[in-house]
Amino acid sequence: MPPFLDLQHVNVARGDNTVLHDINLTIAAGEHIAILGPNGCGKSTLIKTITCECYPLVQLGTRVRIFERERWDLTELKKRLGVVSAELPGKATLHTTGRDAILTGFFSSSTLWPNLIAAITPEMHTHTDEVLERIGATYLAAKPVGEMSAGQQRRIMIGRALVASSSMLLLDEPSNALDLAAQQDLRDLLRTLAQQGTGILLITHHIADIIPEIDRIILMKQGRIHADGSKSSLLTAPTLSALFETQVHLAEREGFYNAW
Repeated sequence: MPPFLDLQHVNVARGDNTVLHDINLTIAAGEHIAILGPNGCGKSTLIKTITCECYPLVQLGTRVRIFERERWDLTELKKRLGVVSAELPGKATLHTTGRDAILTGFFSSSTLWPNLIAAITPEMHTHTDEVLERIGATYLAAKPVGEMSAGQQRRIMIGRALVASSSMLLLDEPSNALDLAAQQDLRDLLRTLAQQGTGILLITHHIADIIPEIDRIILMKQGRIHADGSKSSLLTAPTLSALFETQVHLAEREGFYNAW
């Protein structure tokens, strides 16, 4: 498939510190990938670079190409990227119903402001209903987001991301703030979407978030890509012990891994 992302010799600074160093990464549309690493390794800065919230240092040989384009209108790019952040919805979204929250994905807005309501087309309404069905959230259509559990809110935010991009989901620490049952629901949903052909780029430091459908692992350490390869070759106790600089024990069951 054509590349979703092509990064070549990317260095990114936050303030006075360079936090990403010589990142070279190509991801095809439809791939299922997990980017794994300890806190502070640069994972979130990498996803902010992909979404153009952070920009690389201007250096010879540097290239950032998204959906085969190097230049984007940011408003248009946000409509193409299905991003699910680590944070739960903000205050403006809490008073929005589940259905309207998904509709905001068409406009990359926090809620449906009056000027946006007139811009909603019949096709948008139809697609929103399809997404609600796809994520198993039709029962949340009329419920205010602020009255939902954290797991239900995350499900709606995934639906919001899907209306923007049905081909690629970017998930930044999606299981944060979720209890064990909600984490399992999230993983079941991601498995269903992956099996339906949606690409997944998962950024996490939780080994248990890596669903069986993810077959490529990228390890990050100190702002660099430490390793890039198959799940079977990189999800090993010695490799993870070196990555997290602590003794890691690993167990695998039915395609899921657990570490302690």
